[in-house]
Amino acid sequence: MVVLELFLKDANMCFGCSQDNPIGLKLEFKLQGDTCRAVFRPDQIHQGWNGYMHGGLISTLLDEAMGQWLWLSKIPGMTAEMTTRFSLGVPIGEEITVEAWCEGQRGRLYELAARVILPDGKVAARAGAKFLRVQAKAE
Repeated sequence: MVVLELFLKDANMCFGCSQDNPIGLKLEFKLQGDTCRAVFRPDQIHQGWNGYMHGGLISTLLDEAMGQWLWLSKIPGMTAEMTTRFSLGVPIGEEITVEAWCEGQRGRLYELAARVILPDGKVAARAGAKFLRVQAKAE
């Protein structure tokens, strides 16, 4: 098995979490108990409908949170399948929380869940995904 460091070698340009990516979201996740969490304030550049965050970027937040749960757990994995449900619009300019957790694991398959929480505590979007544990190719 190739060590995790090889898999992560070029991770410094990740759209979701890299501080070096000039157009990225620059999310900073922390694993708190069994939950991976970050806070984000969408700006006008993240807009879909006037005043609301673009749905594709909301999906990106959810996917990144689940991927970060694996990353912070030192499990190299990639999204295999993801289902997203939107309940409420995510307003531009308001601080939101995105969080993820693992719901189960069988062999190389990890099942994770995530949600976006508005400042009033309401859940704006949820996702469930299957991630596959991967091995990096040796150079």
